Amino acid sequence: MFNFCSLYSGSSGNSLFIETPNTKILIDAGESAKKIETALNSINVDVKDIDAILVTHEHVDHIKGIPTLYKKFKVPIYANRETWDAMPEVASKVENENQNLFLINENFDIGDLKILPFSIPHDAANPCGFNIYYENQKISVATDLGHIDSKIIKSLESSSFILLEANYDPNILKCSRYPYLLKQRIAGPNGHLSNEAAGKAISYLMNSGLKNVMLGHLSKENNFPELAYKTVVDELFLNNFDENNIKIGVASRSNPSNIINLEVLNSVTY
Repeated sequence: MFNFCSLYSGSSGNSLFIETPNTKILIDAGESAKKIETALNSINVDVKDIDAILVTHEHVDHIKGIPTLYKKFKVPIYANRETWDAMPEVASKVENENQNLFLINENFDIGDLKILPFSIPHDAANPCGFNIYYENQKISVATDLGHIDSKIIKSLESSSFILLEANYDPNILKCSRYPYLLKQRIAGPNGHLSNEAAGKAISYLMNSGLKNVMLGHLSKENNFPELAYKTVVDELFLNNFDENNIKIGVASRSNPSNIINLEVLNSVTY
């Protein structure tokens, strides 16, 4: 068993759940502790059984629930040094013995999961995505990234499943009520990933065997699920791929996704 579930994904809050027979982790806890606990209960998971929370970066939509979750359940928290330094209010509420450090591009283990953080371009202290390995399967998580480069593509290659950001549509963003500087931030190289850029990345990664992807972190104001899905499919067509050769889902901002159960497929290396 190697399961993935997006509990919440969007600009209002993010939290992802991954489990094996012996290990359960969250990536980010950017909704209230109560909402995260409720979401876990809805997929028959007790929050008391969570072994760790991994933090991608310090923005509030990724860390909001951590202080309360830690206070109630003493779940260990994992982040890199720069991220810990950038979230002092969280750090002040987590005892030193449960403040765990990791380094970008260095493997570490939690239970029977092997985890490899990789750097992403975003306007945060030291933001990262994660490659998560169990037996011969690989899950990758990459959101809050302003662009895709060759290093990120290499990090995502050979993944059995990817949660990839498809945050905005450029035309909707251009006409939105957002202030000009915020629009520039979102569309900039350290902002967020557009639907089209996500589609191009997925098209490329299909060459390395990608069969299952979930689009995440959609903007409430500058995107909607049907458009994100259609834009990605259009990019697949442009690159001569058949949409029937890949399963594409869209993560909800307000409800848990279906549980993705990864069966053992092809071996991968890390």
